[in-house]
Amino acid sequence: MSGVLKVTLVKSMIGRPEKHRKVLRGMGLTRLNKSVALQDTPSIRGMVRKVAHLVQAEEVMDELK
Repeated sequence: MSGVLKVTLVKSMIGRPEKHRKVLRGMGLTRLNKSVALQDTPSIRGMVRKVAHLVQAEEVMDELK
């Protein structure tokens, strides 16, 4: 697992449990349709899995600068 994950918030966090909101904020996702590039690590993969129903994730082969 090396590279970058591009994570986009595709569903609103309104009405979601506080745990899900904290995970989204921890990844830097604060608004609908906002995308962030995160290092592909096991901890980030776990965060994505926790809120998989709210986000869209795709692998990007470029390294973070």
